[in-house]
Amino acid sequence: MSKLGYLFAIISVFIWGTTFVSTKVLLSTFTPIEILFYRFFVAYFALLIAKPKSLKATSLKHELYFLGAGISGITLYYLFENFALTLTNAANVSVAVSLAPFFTALILSLSPTLGEKPSVRFYIGLLFALLGVGLISFSGTKINLSPVGDLLALLAALMWGFYSYFVKKLSLLNYDGLIVTRRIFFYGILFMIPIFIYMDGRIPTVRLLSQNNILHLIYLSLGASAICFVLWNKALEILGAVRSSSFIYLVPCVTIVFSALFLNEKITIYILIGTALTLLGLVLSERSKR
Repeated sequence: MSKLGYLFAIISVFIWGTTFVSTKVLLSTFTPIEILFYRFFVAYFALLIAKPKSLKATSLKHELYFLGAGISGITLYYLFENFALTLTNAANVSVAVSLAPFFTALILSLSPTLGEKPSVRFYIGLLFALLGVGLISFSGTKINLSPVGDLLALLAALMWGFYSYFVKKLSLLNYDGLIVTRRIFFYGILFMIPIFIYMDGRIPTVRLLSQNNILHLIYLSLGASAICFVLWNKALEILGAVRSSSFIYLVPCVTIVFSALFLNEKITIYILIGTALTLLGLVLSERSKR
């Protein structure tokens, strides 16, 4: 069963690591909030078509878990990350977001009933992984600090920690995984609507006449959102929130490979060393739970 969890986690981070290509294309005609909103809007209805069965939470507490996951993992995580990218270097954001496993471990360790207290080796693995991600992200660039942007990126990582906590709680309640993800998307979209209106989000109309835009939006909606979140939530259920979150370290590694393939970016010795350190950090974090 754990092998299936590893497979789900690897598929998720692989697809998430490639989404920069689609996002980069869509940013030429869509604003960040429009991409985010339509991405999850389409994903929600895709999951609704896949399984139209409704879900009735058995208590208000359960419904609050759905709401918390939607706000933290969909609305706030992506908004903080997107705004951070407009205020600081992408390298800074990459490193800061890689702290998500740390925040996940910290939040879950404060809830002893979930039984996910990380070991010392997990934190050693975290240090190796952060060093690796740092080498990958800052290879060939200067380290420039932007307090507001860097803080938003850290808040995004913190929000992912809360998302992992709420999904871990939901995984213990025996709800259907696909319907759980759909309900989470519902709350994420609901709280995104005021921000979408405030930031002058528009209906795509003519922009969707472009086949290129449609294909990239479908990839982000069905692949990176509908499929990945269902698989990731299942991996979290099987492996636990702390173990599954460690795979987030792989996202920059996948991004670097696809940057070389599609954007002709060079892979330097620092990137190779950084990738090796990131993988070592992942192995240490994973083995600490065996």
